[in-house]
Amino acid sequence: MSATAPYGPTKLELLELLAAIGTAQWRDFAAAAARHGLTSTQAKVLAQLDGPVPMRGLATLLACDASNVTGIVDRLEARGLVRREASPADRRVKNVVATDGGRETIRRVREEMQATHGALDTLDRDESATLHALLERLRPTMERSS
Repeated sequence: MSATAPYGPTKLELLELLAAIGTAQWRDFAAAAARHGLTSTQAKVLAQLDGPVPMRGLATLLACDASNVTGIVDRLEARGLVRREASPADRRVKNVVATDGGRETIRRVREEMQATHGALDTLDRDESATLHALLERLRPTMERSS
């Protein structure tokens, strides 16, 4: 038995890997979105719409000014991918909701992310389960800090 501890990656090494994977996944997402005539930001908005989301909430999710969200939503609405509706809790608040067409479009974008799908296909069932568990464990902390 070795007197040295087993090798463990440093936080910096983990951060670099996460950044590289995130960048590659974002490029793949943007390329798939472009094939559907969407900018990466427009596709990101669609991806956030599991239910009604207030315009201001989208600005927070996108880390941008609310005025930028208006233009993005205007373009998505013109294509019939989203609609605005008044919030039932506060009629002054406008929620953005994906239409059936918007949900179908983002489903196809995700389905067409070939580089990402190819990378995930290299994992066996146990590795996929382990990766999923680790990412689920990290997600709440990462989402709270953003």
